[in-house]
Amino acid sequence: MRRLRLPVSICLCLAAASGRATGSLPQELRAIAADARGTVSVSCALPHAALNCDLRATSRPPMQSVFKLPLGVAILHEVEIGRLSLDQPVRFRPEDRILPTVYSPLQDQYPAADVDVPLETLLRLTVALSDNVAADILLRLGGGPRAVDRYIASLGIRGFHLRDDEAVLHHQQLAQYRNWFEPRAAVQFLRKLSDDSPLTPAHTERLLQWMTPEQRTSRLEAELPVGVRVPHKSGSSDVDNGLARATNDIGLLPLPDGRRIAIAVFVTDSRADQDTREKVIARIGKAVYDAGIRAP
Repeated sequence: MRRLRLPVSICLCLAAASGRATGSLPQELRAIAADARGTVSVSCALPHAALNCDLRATSRPPMQSVFKLPLGVAILHEVEIGRLSLDQPVRFRPEDRILPTVYSPLQDQYPAADVDVPLETLLRLTVALSDNVAADILLRLGGGPRAVDRYIASLGIRGFHLRDDEAVLHHQQLAQYRNWFEPRAAVQFLRKLSDDSPLTPAHTERLLQWMTPEQRTSRLEAELPVGVRVPHKSGSSDVDNGLARATNDIGLLPLPDGRRIAIAVFVTDSRADQDTREKVIARIGKAVYDAGIRAP
């Protein structure tokens, strides 16, 4: 059988394109990460593609509110096995409040607490709005951080560790380092949610809707083409004497062909300002998205 011979120029172009899609991406990400003036950890995965964007992919950065996505999955699992129901009322008790101040639309609406809130509302507040008080109520309802830890491990995810709730984090600043998510494990978790969800299709779709904000965000999707919407979960720490201990985002980048890149970006112990930290995440998201489009 006669073999097709490609011109040398075409072969060189194909080789260059393949290199851009795989080998050169970590180098590009390292250059972007330098602007953070801290530690940047990245991982990503695209099915059936050799997409390598690993930077410290097995490090253990503090995840902050990123934990609220695994928490949401764990609580929906409890709904599916019949221990909980989405329409059941859950008491918001006075002792559930995190005082003196914390980000919580729930607590802002009911400063005295002592009200019943539907479980579905608590889930939406936790996943979509990152409500700290709602998250702690869900943790209480679901058996605490260790119960969520065990459930995520039962999915085959290694590299997720949840020890403390939001009340602890808001009173012990260094406790956040005890709650960590390895970037590679976060990507494995996202791939499972996207490709082989442990939840029913209806609950998976609802979760993805909560993860997709109405307004374009300033992190993973900020530099993507107009109209590209990213289901994601971010997490942020306070800034202490110019040190931002955690500025994070994990999500699913939708490609034009229907595939989705799972990506996790954690910026840890950064001395850069917030705009710069978020631009680092946005530029990494764009670089990975472009590489995903080029990947065969």
